[in-house]
Amino acid sequence: MRIFTLSLLAFCFMFQMGAQDTPATEAEAQKMPELVLIFTKTKGWRHKSIEKGVQTLRELGRQNGFVALQTESGDDFTTQNLNNYKLVVFLNTTLDVLDDAQQSAFESYIKGGGAFLGIHGASDTEYDWPWYGKLVGGYFVDHPNGPNVRKAKIDVVSKAHPSTEHLQDSWTRTDEWYNFKNLNPEVTVLLNLDETSYQGGTNGSNHPIAWYHEFDGGRAFYTGGGHTEDSYDEPMFRKHLLGAIEWCLKRK
Repeated sequence: MRIFTLSLLAFCFMFQMGAQDTPATEAEAQKMPELVLIFTKTKGWRHKSIEKGVQTLRELGRQNGFVALQTESGDDFTTQNLNNYKLVVFLNTTLDVLDDAQQSAFESYIKGGGAFLGIHGASDTEYDWPWYGKLVGGYFVDHPNGPNVRKAKIDVVSKAHPSTEHLQDSWTRTDEWYNFKNLNPEVTVLLNLDETSYQGGTNGSNHPIAWYHEFDGGRAFYTGGGHTEDSYDEPMFRKHLLGAIEWCLKRK
């Protein structure tokens, strides 16, 4: 998949939207699609589901009034470029994906009211950046071995969020289930894994798998689902992602 320079794409998009004889009215401005940046850089494990995840987020965007653009380059993490986006998604990123200047730009973006959505491997990212660890809400430790993908039951802790309002009290699905460390106690947990329903869990009864919080001036959401390509074909998981995006965009 060819990746374009997103700063240029964003500029062209905004220029085209603004190329009118008269300034856009407030109502017209509200109809302009919001830009979402999908970051998929990996320095460790490369998930085969990344391309399917990008395709899914683009489809959700076309159906729900936002435009999703993908990058694999940390060079797009500048203050000027990030300001074009209402939300930055870390989709199955792994290990050290941003240098010091890029990290600083992203911190400024969040502190300025930006939003972050981490999907699956986003918790297997930037272990030496404590601020990021608090933002994402926890770090990956390991997952069940042989096979690593298995069916598990998820307890729905709260339905008072657009990412979970469509779910029943429990949700059984198949994915790769991470065990976590350094869980941020200040997040609001939405989904909790029932470790009695599968083998390989090590967090015990407190095993969150999706959560959100207001953090350092911005919004942050993380979901542990999304390892498999099949995940992105599941209607319930797609609704889960869409609800997370709409919360990050402050639509709900």
